[in-house]
Amino acid sequence: MCGESSSLVEFESLGRTQTPLGGLLLAAKRDSCGRRAAAPKFAIQQTRATCAFRTTSTTRHFDNKLSTPSSRSLSTEAFAMADIDVQVAQWKLVEVGRVVLIRSGPYTGKLAAIVEIVDHKRVLVDGPSTEEQKIVPRHVLPLSHATLTHFVIPRLPRAAGTGPVKKLWQKEEIDGKWAKSNFAQKTERAERRKNLSDFERFKVLRLRKQARYEVQKAHAKLRAAAPKS
Repeated sequence: MCGESSSLVEFESLGRTQTPLGGLLLAAKRDSCGRRAAAPKFAIQQTRATCAFRTTSTTRHFDNKLSTPSSRSLSTEAFAMADIDVQVAQWKLVEVGRVVLIRSGPYTGKLAAIVEIVDHKRVLVDGPSTEEQKIVPRHVLPLSHATLTHFVIPRLPRAAGTGPVKKLWQKEEIDGKWAKSNFAQKTERAERRKNLSDFERFKVLRLRKQARYEVQKAHAKLRAAAPKS
């Protein structure tokens, strides 16, 4: 901190080894160095305060430039010319007429239509399918046991009976639309694969090997016919 560091070291050694006079001289030397070091600190603080004030004034001046009438008009024109197109998300809502897929309970894998909403956790469903093995009787179904599909029976009255629901079900061809959907086809393939016997699984393995061999053979022919660089 002080420029006379070598002399301070000498005074320190003197204070440790010599008479009490050396200790007094060492204290006086430290006091003088402390007074000299206090001034640069104050100067640095004063400089920082000045810089902060200059920065604030510059910012104010810059803000005044931004808030001119011409800049305000430009920003207004930019917002006025913006073309914003807001589209409503296509949510699958819990509504009367919505077709659901039951995924838990005794009617797992079957379709039913919502005919009434009991509360925020339960709905009344009815599944008058055209196929006898896929009919779902009217009962209260928890929403946690159902999956909403994209199919909706339009203009279905609230709490309609099984007869009107069946007529609208057949009119909208819910069973045919569901059979053509990707989810239904994927589920059917998985169910069929799960029910295969050991011999049928062996045949599937052999057919896959034959198909892979044909693909590799065609690929080899294409590589042989390609011009060599």
